Formats: sequence, structure tokens, C-alpha cells
Amino acid sequence: MINRSDILSTIDMIDNQHLDIRTVTMGISLADCADPDIHRCAEKIYDKITKKAENLVKTGCEIEREFGIPIVNKRISVTPVSLVAAACESEDYTPLAKALDRAAKTCGVNFIGGFSALVQKGFTESDRRLIASIPAALAETDFLCASVNVASTRAGIHMDAVRLMGDIIKQTAELTKDSGGMGCAKLVVFANAVEDNPFMAGAFHGVGEPECVINVGVSGPGVVCHALQSCKGKPFDVVAETVKKTAFKITRMGQLVAQEASKRLNVPFGIVDLSLAPTPAVGDSVARILEEMGLEVCGTHGTTAALALLNDAVKKGGVMASNHVGGLSGAFIPVSEDEGMIAAAKSGALHLDKLEAMTCVCSVGLDMIAIPGDTPASTIAAIIADEAAIGVTNNKTTAVRVIPAPGKQLGDEIEFGGLLGSAPVMPVHPFSSEAFIARGGRIPAPLNSLKN
Repeated sequence: MINRSDILSTIDMIDNQHLDIRTVTMGISLADCADPDIHRCAEKIYDKITKKAENLVKTGCEIEREFGIPIVNKRISVTPVSLVAAACESEDYTPLAKALDRAAKTCGVNFIGGFSALVQKGFTESDRRLIASIPAALAETDFLCASVNVASTRAGIHMDAVRLMGDIIKQTAELTKDSGGMGCAKLVVFANAVEDNPFMAGAFHGVGEPECVINVGVSGPGVVCHALQSCKGKPFDVVAETVKKTAFKITRMGQLVAQEASKRLNVPFGIVDLSLAPTPAVGDSVARILEEMGLEVCGTHGTTAALALLNDAVKKGGVMASNHVGGLSGAFIPVSEDEGMIAAAKSGALHLDKLEAMTCVCSVGLDMIAIPGDTPASTIAAIIADEAAIGVTNNKTTAVRVIPAPGKQLGDEIEFGGLLGSAPVMPVHPFSSEAFIARGGRIPAPLNSLKN
């Protein structure tokens, strides 16, 4: 039984170690909003979201005040729009994007996710329309996030979709060039996307979810880093145990917030996502945790092993603290959103190849990475294909969120502000992947997909 005494020991963590609830995300089914008329569909979407989520922000703020727990973001995720819009007699889904954005503003949330398509095995006409609408949708909205799932362990990698997403990312960057390609920061390409992820930009409300649900994402890299300062020079067994105990405390707080939000909103509690989500603030970095284990700088040899230990220990500690754990649940390594990652990238110690290796053992993938604006679409597609291969082969969620920053080259930096931070432009391989990406088709599912 969770009670308020469980939270008392976290006061110092909240005040001095950047402990927070990163997000309370309400998932809403839009299945009953389908309509052949896209404008009627848009109005149904707006009406349903604003009705279901009208008290989401108010309730989150009340919980913050009552328990003294910072809740950084209140968010909404919805049914993948390509499914909802399939009945619409329209080629352009931008009106639906604008309705979602308008609903987010009315409700007062930070982000709304679900302008999404699931195309790991092929396209429907609605999928094609939605994907084609992504650049304009992200350029003409403020809080909307989009995602496309292009691969899964069961289906393999849909390389036609991978190639298309390389082009879409380039188009999105160009349409949002005045903000440094900001649209790309709200677009994720997945392999093995999950249905209950509360984190943006990849959140959507899966078809297997209830009508409405509350999912919570916890955080606390600063707390873990502080805890490890007490075991300098000790064996990794001690390090792992320390992380486990700390993750348990962090997750108990998330469980309490999730249950309170669920009760007060009269919405079922879904999951707690255990992911350690960093911010650009000093003292709130996953990279600094790895360095506290003994690495001179994140990115040097040993980084992948340190991250594997961290990810595993977080899950082992967290899963004992919550009735329902889901989402992505691991350690995020977004470059622009992590002060230590930014420093490591600027120093030259951290590069794309090392980040790719790190994604084999953590959540979620190549995240918030700025690359030169003249990077070819085929190179971006090849980066997506590599990351999808890691996810498909290892039966885990992986993703790519890269920003080909218009007009920027190596040595430049893009400032996004807020939780999105700032991104140093990182190099990509100069050699072409054009002929590889041009093949299209599907890379077959691996043998380990045959588990029945």
C-alpha cells in the first residue's frame, strides 16, 4: 500500500537532485471520431479530446501542490491518426493536425502525440496520406508530435517506408528552417513502437488500450548520480544494487502520482514508464551517471557496458515498485536534452557510431541529434535502417529522431530551448548509402521472430 510516508524520504531528491515526474500522459481513443468529411472528423477529434482532458492539467497541478512533487509535463496521446482518418475523403490530413494542436492548447498541455502511422509491413492509402502530411502538419502546429513505425521483429524492416521517411525528415527540416529544423524534433521513426509510451515525441494511444488511460513517466538521473557518489571505487555489484534501490524509490513516487491522477480523473491507471529522462540542467544527466562509474568522459571505451548496467538495474529496481510497468522503461540518451551528452559531443568523445552501439542496451535510440543540413535523405534513411536493425534483431524498441539542421555545418549549434536543449551538429559518414536505400522492399524478419 502506497501512502504519503513513502514520499517523505524523497524531499532532498526533489529539492537538490532534480527528481521529478517527467510526464502525466492521458491516452485517448479516437476510434469513434472517424468521418468521411475531414472537417467533421476534425471537430469530433477536438470535442472528444477537450472533454476527456479538460481537467488533466488542473489535476496535475493539484497533485504537485499537495504532494510537493514536480510534474514537468502534462501530455495527451491519441489513436494513430492514420487509422482514425482512413474513412476521410481527403488527400491532406493537415486539418486533423490543426485540430489536435488546437485541442492541446485548449487543454493547456505541453504536447499531444499520435499524428502517427504504423507501416512496418506495408502502407494503406491512409498511411501514405498521413506521412505525406507530416512536414506541413509539424510546420503549421506548435504542440503536435508525429511518429511512424517502420519495422518490427515480427514483420522485418519496411525499407520503402525507411526511404520515404528520409525524404519526409528533409522536407520537415526545410519547412521549419526558421527555427533550426524544429519540426524534426517532434518526429520519431520507430522499430517495435509500443502502445503505452507516455514520452514524446513518440507517444500514441494503441488500439489495444482502453477508451482512456493515464500513463506516467518518471525521471531522476540526478538522484541516481548522487547515490553513486557513495560507492566510489566499489565493485559493480555494489553499483548495481545502489541503482536498483534508488530506482525503487523513484518509481514508488511515480506509482503514487499515477494512482492519484487516475482516481481524481476517474480514468484507469495504465503504466509507469521507468525511463531515466535527462534534461539540459546541470546535475540531471545520464552521461554524468556513466562518468560517475569511472569513465573519464561519456563515449570512451566502457560506455556501452556502463549503460547496460544502468539500464538493467533501473528496470530491476523499478519493476518491484509498481503494479504495472510499461512504455519504454530504460535510460534515454537524447544528445540535446542531456548536459553531459552535449559536453561529450562537443569534446569529440561521443559520435554517431558510439551512440548507435549504446542504443543496443538502452531506451530508445538515436535521439535529438543534429546533423549537417546538407546530409542526403538517403543517408538519413540508412541511419534509420541501422537503428531499426538493432531493434528488430534484439526484439526491442529503437527509434531515430535526427535534425538535419538547415544551413548548419560541423561546429555549429542549434538552440531549441526548454527540455529540448541545444544540439551540437555532429558528423555523419561522408560515403553514400544511396544504392542501398534505393533497393526498397522489405528486409525479412529475423529467425528469432518465430517464437510460437
